Amino acid sequence: MYTLLEAQNLVEKHIQTLSIPDAPPELYEPVRYILSLGGKRIRPALVILACDLFEGAVEAALIPAVAIEVFHNFTLLHDDIMDRSELRRGHPTVHLKYNENVAILSGDVMSILASRLMNQAPGVVLNLVHEVFTKTAMQVCEGQQMDMNFEGLLTVSEEEYLSMIGLKTAVLIAASLKIGAILGGSSQKDAEDLYEFGKNLGLAFQLQDDLLDTYGDQALMGKKPGTDIVDNKKTFLMIRALEMASPSQKEELTGWLTRKEFDQEEKIRSVTTIFDAIRIRELTEKRIRDFYEEALASLERLNRPGERKSELFNFASFLMNRKR
Repeated sequence: MYTLLEAQNLVEKHIQTLSIPDAPPELYEPVRYILSLGGKRIRPALVILACDLFEGAVEAALIPAVAIEVFHNFTLLHDDIMDRSELRRGHPTVHLKYNENVAILSGDVMSILASRLMNQAPGVVLNLVHEVFTKTAMQVCEGQQMDMNFEGLLTVSEEEYLSMIGLKTAVLIAASLKIGAILGGSSQKDAEDLYEFGKNLGLAFQLQDDLLDTYGDQALMGKKPGTDIVDNKKTFLMIRALEMASPSQKEELTGWLTRKEFDQEEKIRSVTTIFDAIRIRELTEKRIRDFYEEALASLERLNRPGERKSELFNFASFLMNRKR
């Protein structure tokens, strides 16, 4: 049985040997660059773990796993352009290191490369795997569009937000597990239960991100808390605060959301004080636990011996207990 770390290392080694064309260098150097920046390789590792869970041939899952990672990095590259981000994993983003047009085109070729790699899945399950992959790719784009739409809205409902992060973040985690299960020879029901495990875990993961951005330890996070507050992000915390605030608190929150010029530290301090008064932290922690417990219930239902599921239980626990 593979551990998460072993699966991550296996994926990393294969990425380093990935055959990427040399010419034109302006197109392919940015692809090599973003893939060289590392990352946790969680999604492709989940493909490996899910395949191994059903005692499938991990070698057959390796290229589709790398396809997932290439696709994931493509989305990050284009997200960075849309968000005007300057850093990715502590290094200059592709559009800053090269230029925006190069970044767009290099992202496009990564998307095509990911599809090409996924097409190397074994023929007997290729159609199933490719259908999951292409549907998920479209859903991730739908989630990104919803996120962009939210930027122009003063209020977003909890239901709308959960739908957006379900598409933008959770479905790729879920699909990684489902694709791995299919490659491993699982039943349709087991593949669906594993998908639900991943989706609920992905929702909990994103809400944990929202929470850590405001309440995380700066020493552990490597950045100051409050970035989402400064950027007026419609996070779960802000959405629920606007829903639950008293008239005076809502007026103050709306004022901070609409103000063009402000002191960042004052804004973070004032908004966090309102969050504390409404007990938004505790409410968010409860919602995270709800999704986490739903995820574990799906994993429990899976028709596999307990010892074979232990690494996925460990992974879920690791995600929920992270501090950064």
